[in-house]
Amino acid sequence: MSQTKKVNLLKEVGIVKVLLLVGLICVLIIIFAINHYINSIDISGLSNVYPQPTIIYDKDGEVASKISSSKINGIGLDEMPQHLIDAVISIEDHRFYKHPGVDYIGITRAVVKNLKARAVVEGGSTITQQLTKNVFLTHEQSFERKLEEFFIAQKIERTFSKDEIIEMYLNTVYFGEGAWGIRNAAATYFGKEVDELTISESATLAGLLKAPSRLSPVKNYDQSIERRNVVLSAMKRNEVLTNKEYDEAITSEIALHEKKVDPYEGKYPYYVDHIIDEAIEKYGLTQNEILAGGLHIYTELDQTMQTAVEEVFKDDSIFPESAEDQLIESGTILLNAKDGGIHALVGGRGERVFRGFNRATHLKRQPGSTMKPLAVYTPALESGYNMYDILPDQPVKFGDYQPLNYNGGYKGSVTMIDALKSSDNVPAVWLLNEIGLNMGMDSIRRFGIELTERDRNLSVALGGLDKGLAPIDMAEAYAAFANEGVRSEAHAITRIVDVEGEVVAEWEEEQIEVTTADVAEKMTYMLRQVVEQGTGRNAKLANHELAGKTGSTQVPIEGVNGSKDQWFVGYTPDVVGALWLGYDKTDEHHYLTTTSSTTATVIFKAMMDQALIDLPPTSFSLSSSYKQQPVNKTVNQERKEPARHTEISNQHHKKEKDKEKNRGRGKGKENNKGRNH
Repeated sequence: MSQTKKVNLLKEVGIVKVLLLVGLICVLIIIFAINHYINSIDISGLSNVYPQPTIIYDKDGEVASKISSSKINGIGLDEMPQHLIDAVISIEDHRFYKHPGVDYIGITRAVVKNLKARAVVEGGSTITQQLTKNVFLTHEQSFERKLEEFFIAQKIERTFSKDEIIEMYLNTVYFGEGAWGIRNAAATYFGKEVDELTISESATLAGLLKAPSRLSPVKNYDQSIERRNVVLSAMKRNEVLTNKEYDEAITSEIALHEKKVDPYEGKYPYYVDHIIDEAIEKYGLTQNEILAGGLHIYTELDQTMQTAVEEVFKDDSIFPESAEDQLIESGTILLNAKDGGIHALVGGRGERVFRGFNRATHLKRQPGSTMKPLAVYTPALESGYNMYDILPDQPVKFGDYQPLNYNGGYKGSVTMIDALKSSDNVPAVWLLNEIGLNMGMDSIRRFGIELTERDRNLSVALGGLDKGLAPIDMAEAYAAFANEGVRSEAHAITRIVDVEGEVVAEWEEEQIEVTTADVAEKMTYMLRQVVEQGTGRNAKLANHELAGKTGSTQVPIEGVNGSKDQWFVGYTPDVVGALWLGYDKTDEHHYLTTTSSTTATVIFKAMMDQALIDLPPTSFSLSSSYKQQPVNKTVNQERKEPARHTEISNQHHKKEKDKEKNRGRGKGKENNKGRNH
């Protein structure tokens, strides 16, 4: 060989080596780039791919309701029988524990079979790839989608163990008939928990994965059996079934059952809505955390009371007849009189939407004469007035404001207790003017009710508020009368525990002294007379003493004689309740033609008699001196504010200065009226 040829050959070899080296470098760069890309893929969505429902517990620690935003109820691999896992792996991906997420051997085998059959008779997707498709991708058959599936599957395999992958797959895959995940599938087809499945049932469910709708035993029983038998044969071939197990399973019949309905799912919807509101507003949780975080929320819910109230609200015969195009609505709440715990809550009668308008908590309506005990009679007693003092009941004007009694008549004079029993307006406004508007407004604020500067007028005595109130506000205020003058904030949640067992929120009780125990007792005696002899007679309970007050507001339309709002707020020694009744939209065609004495009281009695059915009869422990009526005396002298009232008022201002914020229960505005009742 000539020297020239040798040189040329060496050059060619050198070029080949360089090309090979460059090629190797390129391959390494590509591999590095692919690895870098795979490592950069975000698969954090798998961390909460099957969120656990949040469990609601009642005041006794019993499960009361469940809430979830997901169709999937996940379970752990240790809760699944081994034969179920074997069935799925045998028919879907028998090399699952051997491949790295993509089964190259399986793909090659599938390509060969498909070429021979000249049709697609076998797929090459692994369980990891199917999980990728179910969670992250669409079912679009395109090269881009398949390539993305390939890379994500690699990342999943590098991040999770094989057991974690099969667990996530079984909890997210669709089994047909609306059943997402193995737990729902077991309940839908067999009415069982997953750990109760037989080998035949497990094989049936595994067989559905190929074509859930077509192979559903509900629709195509025979085809489902055929597919089950294919799965059982694969299990036998893969040596995860003995001959005896195979023979028993393949000859057994499938006994289908209707889907088990979770008895707690969706229970007490208005109460649960309020729990969500409270968890967000008071404890800073998000809606997603509540719906999908697997929390355990312990509450003050009394299931007997809640059920009783819900049943009453379903009974149309108890409520006034509504207009054809709009339902007369209502909202109510029952509290523990001692600590403010919400035992029951219903926010409407009509169609409800998730976290929609809750008339027990979001409402903003004028409370009518239910405000009189808070704005007038409590501060009057604190100022030294006596419940039997005589008040004037005759036409009177205060500047441009002239209060009118609801019936338009006057008695000339009336005792304080009788004025409350009959819900007379003029004596109440006159008395507020006598003790001073500032004292009345201070009293209202001590009861936990927010006021604005626009409320600085005498019509506040009749509930003519700028923003209005909800039943929760009135119930919380009246609870102070039942609790020796001490008020606690209304609350549903006592404790929230996360999935790790850590307490993430806990109720901290803070009681506020609103008035003295003596004044609270006197107010209870007066409000007892409202129920025994006054406007609240129809609310009198069968087995429990009740104190309370009616209230209504007139329709703010000239020439229309009727009620816009009707109220009753009442309490036993243990439970305080507030109920509102009215149209959501009041106009000349939509208003109440009755009074609260004949409607709100009747509804209140119906729900309270049922709500308290499990509690022993109760009565108030009141001083016998109230039963002896003293000599009446006309009030015409100035009163001095007792030192004890001043002390309570100062304490209230100090504690409540930063707490009088809008609680987010809705917005609204009402016109002040002189004939609220």
